Amino acid sequence: MGLGRVLGAAVVLLAAQGCTSGGGEVANPDLAPRGTTMTTAKPTRQDLGNKVGLTGAVTMNPIFGLVAPVGGQIRYFDVAEAESTPTTPTRVANVWADGTPNQVVVPAGSTFGGRLVDDRSTVTAGMPIASAKYAGYGIVADINGEQAYQIADSVTGAVRAQIKNGPGPFDCSLLGTIAALPAGTVPPPPPPQREEPDQDVERTPGRGAPQTPEQPRDTSGPTGLRLVCTAPDDVKLINGATATLEVVTATAPNALVVPVEAVAGGQGKGKVDVLAADGSRQTKDVVLGLTDGKVVEIKEGLTGEETLAVPGPDLPRGPENAGRPEGGSR
Repeated sequence: MGLGRVLGAAVVLLAAQGCTSGGGEVANPDLAPRGTTMTTAKPTRQDLGNKVGLTGAVTMNPIFGLVAPVGGQIRYFDVAEAESTPTTPTRVANVWADGTPNQVVVPAGSTFGGRLVDDRSTVTAGMPIASAKYAGYGIVADINGEQAYQIADSVTGAVRAQIKNGPGPFDCSLLGTIAALPAGTVPPPPPPQREEPDQDVERTPGRGAPQTPEQPRDTSGPTGLRLVCTAPDDVKLINGATATLEVVTATAPNALVVPVEAVAGGQGKGKVDVLAADGSRQTKDVVLGLTDGKVVEIKEGLTGEETLAVPGPDLPRGPENAGRPEGGSR
């Protein structure tokens, strides 16, 4: 009797194992097949902006550049050396284009630093043509080449600054251009008036003529790529203090945006998967705009009513042998 019960239980156990195994592999619930829609997203609208962060320092009398407003021929004025900080703008050159002069002006509070090209040179719009020196404290941030291309043609003038362990954040007014400046010199000052020698004039031994001190020439040295801005008057600055700058390079008000995970591609072109009511996908081309790293602007390709698959479409892979030289090792 006891033996029969044991054999019966063994048969039932074997039958149950046969029904559950079925000879197949148990699927891993943590891994979804490629192309599986994990979630969905709908386009929304929001204000979007591109920002670049820079590290700089408070600097006394920083040098900045002025660029040609248009393409044409530059003709400099003879600018007298300033005896004090100018309280009004100083016109330093005209760029002539189609018979019209376009003024190049050093802003008030700054002095002319030097010519960066020869007089009557042909210049292009945006080309640095003069340097100027700001009288007082400014914030100078060095820029690498990659950052330069991000902000060179798109700085909106919106710059925010924060002094490390100091005041901020505050608006910082942009000065001039970020282009690297070569060395330049202002025209030499006029020769001093000849005066009668007096008792206090130093004489060179063995000569009767007085020794006139050489007139210094105001020079502007070469600079690397830099951004220079000025703080409001009520912000206390200390020379050499470290500062961080946030530069707004572009804005897109009320932009149509989607999560970056829903988009494949970049550099202005991308693809998204639009979900139909039956769950099927349709891959569509879209034109991309700004991104803040979380969402990306859709400039063309969507109406805003679509439902998108997240993650977005997988870009097709290249051929298996792409890039393999003929006769190479296998």
